[in-house]
Amino acid sequence: MTDIKNNEQCDGCGNTAKLKKNNGTEFCDDCLELADAIKKRPETIKRICKLIKSDIQQTDHSDPENTQTPKFIDLPEVLNAVRYRTRDRELNTWYVSVSELDGDPVEIFASTAFDRDDQLQSRISNLTTITRLVSLILRNVFLGEVLTLGKTIKQLKRSSRQKNDLPDMLTNVLRGYENEANS
Repeated sequence: MTDIKNNEQCDGCGNTAKLKKNNGTEFCDDCLELADAIKKRPETIKRICKLIKSDIQQTDHSDPENTQTPKFIDLPEVLNAVRYRTRDRELNTWYVSVSELDGDPVEIFASTAFDRDDQLQSRISNLTTITRLVSLILRNVFLGEVLTLGKTIKQLKRSSRQKNDLPDMLTNVLRGYENEANS
């Protein structure tokens, strides 16, 4: 578990606070305490949920038939990766790197030698958006990382290269839904 220095939105409650990374998620202290209790005592949590008539579903993402406690794997600091060189229809060379954990893809990145070209900036911004969101999905599929609107917005925000580019516009629209969810 590592501290995250700047204040960002907690994946659990959605509040802005100093966060700590835990099993692919970023939690404030209160949500981290709750997550630890759920992880350490899942049967007690299930019993309490029944007592308060909560319909919380706990599933193992790797087996749709299984209703066990979720299994999460921390993303290691160092991963093996495979780099692919490819060309687009205008014959620009692109490099796609796929980070793997036990042979499963968990992150994908793309870059080009022409990233200073103003005409490519919009495409690079969109490509960054796509790869960040695909990586988020891959971590959900193969590592059981929880997907949230806040995480999606964070990845869109980090993809933006200029004000009012596509990722910036999507971020601004989705923030309205995030604010409604937190009300």
